[in-house]
Amino acid sequence: MDVMVSVKDGEVWSHDSGEPSGTGGGSLPLVLVHPGVGDSRIWDGILPRLTERHRVIRYDARGYGRSPAPTAPFSLVEDLIAVLDHYGVGRAVLVGSSMGGATVISLALRDPARVASLALVVPGVTGADELLPPEFMAEVGRLAQAGDVDGIVAMVRRSSAAMGTGDDPEVTALLKAVVPAWFAVHPHQVPDPPAYDRLGELDVPCVLVIGERDAPEVVRVNETMAQRIPGCRLVRLAHSDHFPTVRDPDAVVDAILEAYAEAR
Repeated sequence: MDVMVSVKDGEVWSHDSGEPSGTGGGSLPLVLVHPGVGDSRIWDGILPRLTERHRVIRYDARGYGRSPAPTAPFSLVEDLIAVLDHYGVGRAVLVGSSMGGATVISLALRDPARVASLALVVPGVTGADELLPPEFMAEVGRLAQAGDVDGIVAMVRRSSAAMGTGDDPEVTALLKAVVPAWFAVHPHQVPDPPAYDRLGELDVPCVLVIGERDAPEVVRVNETMAQRIPGCRLVRLAHSDHFPTVRDPDAVVDAILEAYAEAR
């Protein structure tokens, strides 16, 4: 069921698959939080394997996909909390990719009782400035001022989509759809508190997926994250970059189901 969820000074689109038939209800839901390089449609290719066994909730962050652009200051983690509260979810298995990874980690530190386990897919994390090198951000800013969306898409493909060949149509379409969201969101998003140096405080089962062909900065930070999170299992995908749901969807599903099985 598609639902517009009220959040502070706005709303976000969400979808709840409901409990699979025959499960009897009452199981922990899976909550999928998308990356900044795609909206919630990035999960489409893996949803059937997840929803056949589990209730799955996903949503579009403000300005992405089917969610309106923000008009006032907002926090990604507070919006996640608003989605969980709307659906009456007290505790869930959280799956976060890139930007979504940073969001679910922030919630796990802020309110650990709500998190049964974490599946982190090429995750970001607040407080790790090296994830976005100054020269990269400067070039994005220059292209943005020129209104060159195609230039930004090409730049991100070079840095984060090394496994792509030719036009790489699926990744290109994802990026073209979200670059306008970056412009709309930037003036209003309030960063959540730094979490990189607090990862040792996490006390929750965790599986972290690295794309070996991702940007070197992301790979290094992801390796450090896995070392800092107590008991975290690291999964390396040799033939993936920053788009594992496109490059190796079966491995992503396996990692999510492993995190679900370890939930406590």
